[in-house]
Amino acid sequence: MKGRRIGYVRVSTLDQNEQRQLEGEALDKVFTDKASGKDTDRPKLAEMIGFVRDGDIVVVHSMDRLARNLDDLRSVVQTLTGKGVKVEFVKESLVFTGEDSPMANLMLSVMGAFAEFERSLIKERQREGIALAKQRGVYKGRKRTLGPEMVAELAQRAAAGTPKSQLARDYGLSRETVYQYLRRNPAVPAEPPFPTVH
Repeated sequence: MKGRRIGYVRVSTLDQNEQRQLEGEALDKVFTDKASGKDTDRPKLAEMIGFVRDGDIVVVHSMDRLARNLDDLRSVVQTLTGKGVKVEFVKESLVFTGEDSPMANLMLSVMGAFAEFERSLIKERQREGIALAKQRGVYKGRKRTLGPEMVAELAQRAAAGTPKSQLARDYGLSRETVYQYLRRNPAVPAEPPFPTVH
């Protein structure tokens, strides 16, 4: 029996478009986590690992979508290949089968380590940028917060159908912050902010 092609997608914010990650890939099923990649404790990742069978192929856009550090990356890949599942990374054009050559395992380690190093450089640059902005007195810090009256008004406008992007502009918030306020406000009709993709 031919193995299935199973997609795994991870996005960390509402603004990231999960459809773009595996666009054009023929897949039998997709598991999508809306979560940080700081560790492997993600519900859809666990569900996907439990779902796949010998002969399946797990397709992931890039290594950093599967894991954010080298240890986690190797652990997840080894768990999957240990079940007879191939792991395909689209961006890096790499496939791992569990019967990989020493060169393939070296590539996994080197590219995973490079991605981890790149993220640490980005974080360092962000910290330096914030420090310089504070010195110049232009660092704004955390986004503004709304008082109870403003939250109620925001909720009423959302319930009346005002687009979230418009609310974000009007209140000087990010769209993610608007969704957070609405999730915490029981007066707003339930609207799933995280559509489940199977």
